[in-house]
Amino acid sequence: MNPAEDYILSKPEPWRSMLIELQAIIKHTIPEVEEAFKWNLPFYSLNGKMFCFLNFRKTFVDVGIPWGVRLENYTSWMVAGEKRKNLRSVRYYSQEEIDVELLQEILLETARLNNRY
Repeated sequence: MNPAEDYILSKPEPWRSMLIELQAIIKHTIPEVEEAFKWNLPFYSLNGKMFCFLNFRKTFVDVGIPWGVRLENYTSWMVAGEKRKNLRSVRYYSQEEIDVELLQEILLETARLNNRY
């Protein structure tokens, strides 16, 4: 197993299942992403550039988008990063909140804005 998968599988339920689902959505939507373990988080890059990451907190999980501030059409679904100008996250408090189509749109738009897809 790789460290990114270890991170995901080490989390308690329901967060583990949520992280597994989010990981699958990312890999399915943008098959070219490369998964790594950076900054103690599952991290995804596209063409060698930062793309997104998964983060577990005590009461939610995030799909973090390093340049999410550029996703102007999705601001109502994203939260600002903690003391970061450009980071935005899609935050989930339960598995039922995961809107696969919306997350796929956000991921595709992120790739398009980064001229990578």
